[in-house]
Amino acid sequence: MILPSIHPGPGDEALRTRLVDLVGSFGRPRIVVVGDLIADEFIYGRIDRVSREAPVLILKYDAAEVLPGGAGNAARNVAALGGEARLVGCLGRDDIGRRVGRSLPRGLARTGLVKLPGYRTPTKTRILAGGIHSARQQVVRIDRDGPPVTPGARDALAEAVAEAVAGCDAVVVSDYGTGLITPGFVADLKRRLPRRKRGSAVPVLLDSRYAVLQYRGLTVAVPNESEVEHVLGWAVGEDAEALERAGRTILERTRMRAVLITRGSRGMALFEPARPTQHIPIHGSDEVTDVTGAGDTVIATMAMALSVGASCLEAALLANYAGGLVVMKRGTAVVSGSELLRAVESDLA
Repeated sequence: MILPSIHPGPGDEALRTRLVDLVGSFGRPRIVVVGDLIADEFIYGRIDRVSREAPVLILKYDAAEVLPGGAGNAARNVAALGGEARLVGCLGRDDIGRRVGRSLPRGLARTGLVKLPGYRTPTKTRILAGGIHSARQQVVRIDRDGPPVTPGARDALAEAVAEAVAGCDAVVVSDYGTGLITPGFVADLKRRLPRRKRGSAVPVLLDSRYAVLQYRGLTVAVPNESEVEHVLGWAVGEDAEALERAGRTILERTRMRAVLITRGSRGMALFEPARPTQHIPIHGSDEVTDVTGAGDTVIATMAMALSVGASCLEAALLANYAGGLVVMKRGTAVVSGSELLRAVESDLA
């Protein structure tokens, strides 16, 4: 259960009305998503036989698809939720980069895409196998990294960001560790942001795979538990004290307004200064189908909610619903605004 706080608890009619109203406002926000664009390639096959050369399965090729991953998937989720997504990132002029570009949904602003000569689009290739009467399961993943990031690439991205953030309502930063996004780059981005009504700052949300502790003074960081364990050097698992120490350590060292740690089947934990930790149980079944890109869905939903005036807890609750929905889908999936609204109404009725 969510621990007591100054916020209303689950089942409260005021909370239900508030969350429904927030989702109803999702058609207005302009969200800039900047960061590492990654190609998520899926190759599907049917199990044919066992090889005579080695004890491995031979798959009959069935189909393949390429979807935008990383920052591209976060932007897809913003668009699916009803927001105006402005994507800023680098793509190669290679075949996989062109396929990523073609897979972006209509209505997603692409003016911030920087296509660099000689740049190789980072790619994650997942091979999935299944039988006629069985679900496809991932059997191996092959990662192909892009080339080292040049100062010219970062300068080109900074120029694209400067144009994209004009009039925006929130910014999502996706740092997947390619070297393109740095704390200095994000600090410069913050200086370019417009002021909102009554002088409030545009929220900046961070998803950093390896370097969350290097960023300072953003609105919300959204690491998963394994990322937290990696940067801090200690295990969390079922240890409530270790989780509390981890969340508070990241909050204090980064000076964020909030830190939301996603914990898979154990739900989420929200840390804010001078407030009790909020433990949010997972929405829906804990029989997860696929966690690919779930963090992108969570941070996109939080950005949408914060941009229309949600508190960090309200944004985290909505993100928890969205995360619970998306892990029940296969591949790099998204959650629509109507799906999110139904989840809120059915759970808090």
